[in-house]
Amino acid sequence: MRTTTRRTHGVRRALTGALLAGLTLLTSAGAAVADDPSASASPAEDGAGPTEAGTTFRTATALKQDQTGTAQASAGDYLYWVFPADAGQRPTVEATVKLPENAARRSTSTWQIDVYDGLRRRQACMYGHQTRKAAADAATVELSCVLRPVRAWSEPWANDPLPGSYYVRLTVVDLPADELGLPVGAEVKATVKEQGGAHDVDGALSEPLVPGVSVASAGDAGGSAAPRVPSAGEPEDGWASGWWTDRWLWTVGGGVLAALAAVFGYSLTRGRGRPAGAPQGV
Repeated sequence: MRTTTRRTHGVRRALTGALLAGLTLLTSAGAAVADDPSASASPAEDGAGPTEAGTTFRTATALKQDQTGTAQASAGDYLYWVFPADAGQRPTVEATVKLPENAARRSTSTWQIDVYDGLRRRQACMYGHQTRKAAADAATVELSCVLRPVRAWSEPWANDPLPGSYYVRLTVVDLPADELGLPVGAEVKATVKEQGGAHDVDGALSEPLVPGVSVASAGDAGGSAAPRVPSAGEPEDGWASGWWTDRWLWTVGGGVLAALAAVFGYSLTRGRGRPAGAPQGV
């Protein structure tokens, strides 16, 4: 009887240890996925970014993720850049405007950045300094906009960020007319942060929202359209590449823990063995 009891306690201790080990492994693995540098977009490897900016949506200059674009322009110009963002990523846009020398300015100015998706819908910023006022003696003004996490799918009536191109527009919104046209310098950088499976949804777009043009094949007698030529570069590893998320890890880990818990519960509730020498029951 004592041997059976000892074995039962041993099984309980082993299962308890397995449960604690599983919980520790699951928690540490989830943290490792979140902190793993490979989970975020790698910096651009092609060196310096573009040194010009577009003046309309159609002529927006393409940026890669984590790439910095610069431009020389005049106060009052609309400057456009475009970068890609995929499902599960939270984009952040940062801009720095280098203002003219103090001798050329006599008043304050207000600068603003706006971010639009591939359908040219203006996206709201979660937080950041989307609009800022620069004093007459300021040398630079810095702006930022942190968007909501990009969703893989959304209702047609919603304004949720979706995979595709995102346009950045930088301009001055308040400046005296006699100071329009003064030379300014602009620097824009778009970064993304992987949000993991917490923002996954059951659905996906058939195509990312990347505006482009379709050109009829010259050798096609039917005049069918050739594959679309996007106006902005795709992510280096392709669209919707993040099919693997930590949701899979939590699902598998949860299944393992549930199985261990079932075995542990069974060991607690099963009937005890008949003691040796006990009379047979009817």
